[in-house]
Amino acid sequence: MTRVAKAGTDAALTYEESKRLAKDKDPQVRAGIARREDVRPEVLYFMAEDDSVDVRERIAANRKTPRQADLLLARDRDEAVRRILADKIADLMPELDAGGQEQAQKYLIEVIEILAQDQAIRVRQIIAETLKDLASAPPQVIQSLARDVEEVVACPVLEFSPLLSDQDLIEIIEGGSGREQLSAISRRYGVGERVADAIVSTTDNDAIAALLDNDSAQIREDALDGLVDAAIKVTAWQKPLVLRPKLSSGAIRKLASFVAGSLLSMLQARQDLDRKTAKAVAKEVRRRLKSGEGEDKAGEDPAAKAKRLHKSGKLDDQALTAALNAGERDLIRHGLALRAEMPHAMVDHIFSAHSAKGVTALAWKAGCSMRFAVQLQLRMGGIAPNQALNPRNGTDYPLGEDEMKWQLEFFEGLVGWSED
Repeated sequence: MTRVAKAGTDAALTYEESKRLAKDKDPQVRAGIARREDVRPEVLYFMAEDDSVDVRERIAANRKTPRQADLLLARDRDEAVRRILADKIADLMPELDAGGQEQAQKYLIEVIEILAQDQAIRVRQIIAETLKDLASAPPQVIQSLARDVEEVVACPVLEFSPLLSDQDLIEIIEGGSGREQLSAISRRYGVGERVADAIVSTTDNDAIAALLDNDSAQIREDALDGLVDAAIKVTAWQKPLVLRPKLSSGAIRKLASFVAGSLLSMLQARQDLDRKTAKAVAKEVRRRLKSGEGEDKAGEDPAAKAKRLHKSGKLDDQALTAALNAGERDLIRHGLALRAEMPHAMVDHIFSAHSAKGVTALAWKAGCSMRFAVQLQLRMGGIAPNQALNPRNGTDYPLGEDEMKWQLEFFEGLVGWSED
């Protein structure tokens, strides 16, 4: 067996042999050396600047690569190399969390700082997911990631990092954060009153709904009362308000006057009702039963419900969002068909195709916001988050009008073909 052949196996190599093979003209031979963990650190360091991307990728993945070499690779011109390095750093983070050699930790932190500023979103995302809940994470890196313009980078840190103070969060909220970032903050465990006030002041419906859904969030009573008043129109807030662990008697009675029948039953089942409030809720239940309102038209056909809401002008994004949260998929399908003025079968074709462009075009035709289009992709179209189309400039559709029309014409043709 030749020495070159041995380089691709686990056969022991002397220091001199590894040096010679690290300079071999064949990149496959060099790649074989780059993956080995029994090669001296200085050889791996030398190979961190190899001309071959494949060699540098293997050096980036090698856990025995010295941290000095990782610093070089963190600035590598090839994104794949940096992404592989970020994955390795994620695996090495327990060393930082548990302590270790001071110099090794220093290099590890330097690598993290560089990768956290990487131009590639995926690289920053890996670092954010790795550091999101670590108390030992570099504070300056957490501050940078939390303010990243990309949702997939900022949201994990905003939702979980223990290193963000209330003041940090308030500054981020007031700085004009995107909607997903606001919702991530709303989901944090133990959101304080000042942060809750800042979220409420944004008037972002989704972020406030997430805040109300967070049992650990501390929301002032007068702020809750104000949200109860607004929930008459914002239906997405009604269920989380009904389920809030602490509500004033006045808020409960007010909710009882307008929430759907199923939610009214939840209010009546609360264990914290005082006698006067329980009596008022029971009275409202009796009134609705007597008037024939019943349990929110229980058993109503989804198609009929969609037509009723559409006719009354209530089949808006909020109503469809509420249907998404309630798992009323048939109502959404019929509702979109009505709003887009297209056959129900065409809507079904679009969702069953798992096409991000198709679902986005459907949402556009139905007059939905691009933000809602993202939810349709994820929750109705079965599209993976990393394959979904996201808003351009925060709210705009990312596809041109001609492209979306073409998508709809394509699915219209499928419907016509299937009916032949």
